[in-house]
Amino acid sequence: MATKDFKNVIIEKEKGANKGITWLILNRPEKRNAMSPELHFEMSEALDILAEDDDTKILILTGAGKAFSAGQDLALYFRANQNDEKNRNRAQKASHAWRWTKLVNFPKPTIAMVNGYCFGGAFTQLCACDFAIASNTATFGLSEVNWGIIPGGIVSWNVADVLSYRDALYYAVTGDPFDGKMAEKIRLVNYAVPAAKLKSETLKLAKKLLTKSPNAMRYTKEAIRAVRKMSVNEADDYLTVKNQACKMTDKIPGRDEGMRQFLDEKSYRPGLGQLDLKKAAQRSKAAAASASTPTVRIRSKKKAAAKKG
Repeated sequence: MATKDFKNVIIEKEKGANKGITWLILNRPEKRNAMSPELHFEMSEALDILAEDDDTKILILTGAGKAFSAGQDLALYFRANQNDEKNRNRAQKASHAWRWTKLVNFPKPTIAMVNGYCFGGAFTQLCACDFAIASNTATFGLSEVNWGIIPGGIVSWNVADVLSYRDALYYAVTGDPFDGKMAEKIRLVNYAVPAAKLKSETLKLAKKLLTKSPNAMRYTKEAIRAVRKMSVNEADDYLTVKNQACKMTDKIPGRDEGMRQFLDEKSYRPGLGQLDLKKAAQRSKAAAASASTPTVRIRSKKKAAAKKG
């Protein structure tokens, strides 16, 4: 699928051994990728495109230059629209749509690569991504309290959901900035690495995810997010149905193929390795082709005549 050119957003696709990995980049480096209404509109459209893009298996979200995102653009997002209710509402809807609704429900694994400043509103898309890797020297901050307001949008909910109560309250109330190492310590990101290794480590994780079943990853990440707020009985019912749905929608019968490769072919061990998805796909495709080929019976003229008589 061809991708569209945007002004405030860059879409880049890896090639070769990394094919299937797509970069979605906030592109306002001169503003530390502060988010304007136009950027929100473009990001919302870009996510719609990539959600249906067969060439995108893994999505990496990051910012151009030396920042992930400095949050909302105060001049363009707030002040420019303070007397224009219609445009203000449009910008707010687009902002929430891509930073949370579309990103948290994105059908493929998402990784936030935090390469620099991550402030305020940028916490929402950070928390919406399935995984997050940060540079040791990245700078995070909930600075709203420093100028007399609370974190905008659903940022307070985001940090309360991802962080412990003590950490969420401390950083939201003090406004103290913290680096990537601290972000790892308080579990805002999966891990932090030296800046020079940030891209390679992010690609390393993305390549690992490429070896997994796309269907299983989608249903697993949806399940993990959903059951966190459920009782054990609710979770039991939900996961039973989710497991059935995963099996029914899988283009590659992962359960049967996994048992075949483990028990019959002994080509991998589930706890220590990965089943061969290419082999599974080829076998599934061959089985489907065989099932769709009609059986044609040819009778000799002599037998046909005898039966007629």
